[in-house]
Order: sequence, then C-alpha cells, then structure tokens
Amino acid sequence: MTVTGDLVQTEYGPVQVEISLQSGRIARVRALAQPSGDGQTDAINSYAVPQLGQETLAAQSARIDTVSGATFTSGGYRQSLQSALDAAHRAGAR
Repeated sequence: MTVTGDLVQTEYGPVQVEISLQSGRIARVRALAQPSGDGQTDAINSYAVPQLGQETLAAQSARIDTVSGATFTSGGYRQSLQSALDAAHRAGAR
C-alpha cells in the first residue's frame, strides 16, 4: 500500500511525503515536495531529507528527530508523514 501525506506549507516552502507499507511496516519513504529555490535551502535539504527518510525507516513512525539546521523542513516532514500514517491506518494497514 502506498499513501501520500498532506502537503504541509513551511516557512521555506512545501513538504510532502509518500510512504509504502509492506506487512504493516514502512518499507519506503519518498519526499514528493521539499523546500527549494535558493542555494542554501537546497543544500540543507539535500542532506536533511535523506536523513529524515532513514530515521523514518528506523523508527517506523513519525517520532523522528529534527535535523539540525532544517527545523522547518523536519517539522513539515513529520506532519506530512503522520498524515500519511493516519491515512494508511484508516485504509486498514496494520
């Protein structure tokens, strides 16, 4: 099952994640949208978004740490991830 989370607007731009579940576990997470547009934002998110994805797979939940220097992206990521997990649960994923 693949579920898309809410598009969350942050101070630096939108964040949206998609998760794929297999046997009730998060098997894959992908950022569909992330803040971009200037060199500093792009540089921060080029390391922050993959780190958030790794933490998601390890935690198997939205209870993941904020990436230093990417506070707004981290918050938006967690919010979108939680909305995807909630939608998966409503759809019957265990």
